Amino acid sequence: MNNRLYNQCKIKSLIFQHVCEVGVYLPPTSNVIGFIKDKIRTTLVEPDPKSIDAIKRYFIDYQNVHLYPFAIFDHNGTLELVQRNSSTFVSTLEASPALVNDHYKLEDKDKFTVECRLFDEIDDGSIDLLSVDTEGCEWYVMKNMNSRPAVISIETHGKGYVNHFYREISSWLHENGYTLWYKDGSDSIYFKTGLFDLTISEKIALHIMDIRLSYRRWKHQLKSRIKTIFK
Repeated sequence: MNNRLYNQCKIKSLIFQHVCEVGVYLPPTSNVIGFIKDKIRTTLVEPDPKSIDAIKRYFIDYQNVHLYPFAIFDHNGTLELVQRNSSTFVSTLEASPALVNDHYKLEDKDKFTVECRLFDEIDDGSIDLLSVDTEGCEWYVMKNMNSRPAVISIETHGKGYVNHFYREISSWLHENGYTLWYKDGSDSIYFKTGLFDLTISEKIALHIMDIRLSYRRWKHQLKSRIKTIFK
């Protein structure tokens, strides 16, 4: 179970009324599962039929959970997705963790079509914690968001991967008054500026993590170049 976001918010004594996770995958790996078990109103968005079935079964007794079984994109209609192990991403993306980190090549057997919707159609403006992990499509959630959550967790990086829309995401966060709180191996977590003050230890930890991530990205890129040379 993924508890870090939940635990960090508890340490800061943050209280939420409505949490949302876009891109759940399997229930035990949910980034908001701690909040769900606290019976906080929760919106989940997941397009993969296998994951949808698992979510419905796992949270069957949780009346606080509402599941939207479709993808979030920049239009309403249908969307072709690709599933590669735990990574489900839009087939037309220039970059995703699976494409960059695993050097995955698209195969027809991994493709499937789902319904897609604009995020503002399901966002009533009350979300105060948002977690987004959509393997490269995070920007399509943020650009059409009505809410201004107190905390936003968003997948921005991982090994050699950097979110293709990082500039747009970073600009949006700056323009809407967010401060970077901490990072892990794949996500950057932001909070509304003024919600609390970063401690010295949090600032140091963030600096150290940036160094680690930069080194890991350099190492991944070096390995990729060596493999290309000796092909």
